[in-house]
Order: sequence, then C-alpha cells, then structure tokens
Amino acid sequence: MLSRITLRQMEYFVTTAESGSIIIASEKIHISSPSISAAIAHMEEELHVQLFIRQHAKGLLLTEIGEQVKDACKVILAQSSDLYSMSADFTGIMRGKIKVGCFSAFAPFVYAEIIHGFANLYKQVDVEAVIDDHHNLTQELTKNTLDLALLYDLHIDENIINFTPLADLPPYVLLSETHLLAKHKAVTLEELAEYPMILLDMPYSNDYFLSLFRKNNLKPNIIDTCKYVDVIRSMVGNNIGYTILNVRPKSNLSNDGKRLVMVRISGDMRPMKIGIATPKNATLTNVQQAFSSRCQAFISNQYIPGMSVSYFSEAHIKNQKE
Repeated sequence: MLSRITLRQMEYFVTTAESGSIIIASEKIHISSPSISAAIAHMEEELHVQLFIRQHAKGLLLTEIGEQVKDACKVILAQSSDLYSMSADFTGIMRGKIKVGCFSAFAPFVYAEIIHGFANLYKQVDVEAVIDDHHNLTQELTKNTLDLALLYDLHIDENIINFTPLADLPPYVLLSETHLLAKHKAVTLEELAEYPMILLDMPYSNDYFLSLFRKNNLKPNIIDTCKYVDVIRSMVGNNIGYTILNVRPKSNLSNDGKRLVMVRISGDMRPMKIGIATPKNATLTNVQQAFSSRCQAFISNQYIPGMSVSYFSEAHIKNQKE
C-alpha cells in the first residue's frame, strides 16, 4: 500500500511545475533529478492522475488536473508554514522554512554570519539561499518565490517590493599600486575619465556606475567589461585599468596576489544602500521576521560582515561635506 503524499513531495512537484523542467527544479532546490522524478511519480500513482505532459521540445507541461493539484499544493505548503509559525509562538522553538536571496556581489561577505549563522542558530528551520544578480532576485520577489532578499536600493518598485535600508556603501575607485593615481588621497571623475576603465557589468549596477559620470557630463574610457568581481580585481591588479566598486573586501590583494589600492572619489557620490527587500503583499512569518532582525543586527554603517566599514563611514562623511 502506498504511503500518503508528503509536504516535501508537494514542494518538489510545485517547483518542477513552475520551472517546467526536472533538471531546472533540481538546480533550484539542490535535490537530485531522480528524487524529484520519484516524488512526482508517487503523487501521480497516489492520486491516480497524470500531472504532466512530457513534450521533448517544450519540456514538462501541466495537465488540467495538474494545474489544480499545483494550486492546491501551494495552499497546503503555505498553511504548513503558518502552522510552524503558530507553534513557535507557544513553544518558543523557531521552526519552518525560509527562502532568502542575496546579491552575488556581497554574498561572499555576509553568507557565513547572516545566512549560515541563522541556520546554525535555528536548527529546525529549513533555510534555502538563492545567490543571484539584482535583476533576477527582484523578479523572484515580484513573483513571491522568495521570502526576503539582501539587495541594493536599485530599481526597486515600491508598489511591489518593500525595502528597508541597512547601510550605505559609497563608491570608490580601485587601482593597481602602480597606477599613476594610486598615491592620491582622492580623485575626481574628471581625472578618472582620462584613464582606461573596467566596468562591472551586472544588471542595474552597471547603470549606477555609469550614472556617476553622466551626472557630471563625462564619459568613461571603458576598455573592458566583466560580471565577475574577482576577475575585475585581478585585471585591476595587473594595471589593465581601474574600476569603481561599492563593496570593499578586507583584503587588498587580487586573487593572483597583486596589491590593490582603494581611493576615495571626490564630489557628491550617491552611495548604494544595502537593505532587506520583501514582497509588498506578504505578511512576514516569525521565521522571516527573525531573519530580518538578524540582518538588521549584523549590517549597519558601523559593521558589515567581511568588509572594511571604516572607509565607507569616513568616505561618506567627507563626500557629504564637499
């Protein structure tokens, strides 16, 4: 006799239904494809229905009954999360699930203390982390497939997403120690425009860096672009060009061991703000509120895990005075 359908099997089915592919679902929830296939097969056998039509060109398409089962499963999964939250109110034990996003540029710095630290503190909470670029994370928030995300305050639609700022990250110029401007205490955008620039080419971030120049009617001399910060730091370390960043690692070396120099940019430079983003129409559960509180406790203008915050505070004060 078959066992009843579990919440975990429902989760596998819903993720597959929304992905249209077992392989994509496997990557999203970090579960093997055979395990997901077995869960779907079990549900079909238990319910005596076909949930998917398997088309080679289009992947998996939900049947009519499959659509209804998906909607019902999403309601049940949401209710189960609410039950965990209610039980936490009475027992004091934090239980349930949370799916959090983190912008890839600062994930290496905050992951251990914020995300892993939360999971280690609340061992009965199932924490799923999604590391992605800003655009994809905001899209996931819009679709309510993320509970919260640590993001910058870039292109946030206030009608759809709530954003709580935590800390300012002023822009700075990163140079090779052999660069002609490396010994300057501060540089202007006019000075930078004369030198080769390597642009961090990530959605929204790239436009933010370019807007600094546009605001001053300047055009940077971009000789290369890259979406990987570590690669750009190595390019800068080898004096291929300078770059402008907001996140400041404590290390002043590139991955290939070249020494890097960070220099303040003079003038009124709008800082990026790192903060917590949540769907506008969502009511935070106890688990989500606890994670948000941890972010607020661990990220401020005085402290950001893995980063040298003293520079940010000092640079921001100086820029405000100029």
